[in-house]
Amino acid sequence: MKLLKNLVVAAGIMALVPLGAMAQKVKGKDQLVTIETPQGEIKLVLFNDTPKHRDNFLKLAKEGFYDGTTFHRVIDGFMIQGGDPNTKDDNPNNDGSGNPGYTIPAEINPQHKHVRGAVAAARMGDQVNPERASSGSQFYIVENHDGTPILDEAYTVFGQVVDGLDVVDKIAEVPKGGRDRPLSDIKMKVKVENVKKKKIAKKYNYDYTTQSLQKK
Repeated sequence: MKLLKNLVVAAGIMALVPLGAMAQKVKGKDQLVTIETPQGEIKLVLFNDTPKHRDNFLKLAKEGFYDGTTFHRVIDGFMIQGGDPNTKDDNPNNDGSGNPGYTIPAEINPQHKHVRGAVAAARMGDQVNPERASSGSQFYIVENHDGTPILDEAYTVFGQVVDGLDVVDKIAEVPKGGRDRPLSDIKMKVKVENVKKKKIAKKYNYDYTTQSLQKK
């Protein structure tokens, strides 16, 4: 009986501890990405099991490729899309058609769902792109609070927002014109920093085991 009471007490203590603060067996550092926008900062981590997309995004970010590009397509209740080098010029009509000159082979993992804050690669449609290769630079962030499961296993999800979901909401809500393009440019600046995984897990309540945010 005494043993049972001790187990109940122990379970009660664990229930009071936020999941993100519980000891995760994570070692080493991760590369935390920060996207600075007029609406605020969005912080995200990239998945190791989508290495081609992870390495490409980090390479472009470190080279400054994304700096000055915009979120050129935003749909409230759906997603925000950016990363097109064409958005740096003065011609709004070519926004959405730019790329760095290459595509990335699909790395579609059924375990990675289009949950809120999921980071995924944009691509051409199946009709002209049956292999579902990703754009070399364009990406989108899921804004819908319930996720967009209709896109699951059709696009490569390669990261997750760990902080700044409210900023994603603000961007999705800005006034826009034709082709869902914001009336005022939402320019971004992207930086990458090495941060201990343990710190990311604790500060942002991120679970490296499931690669997802935990409820606080």
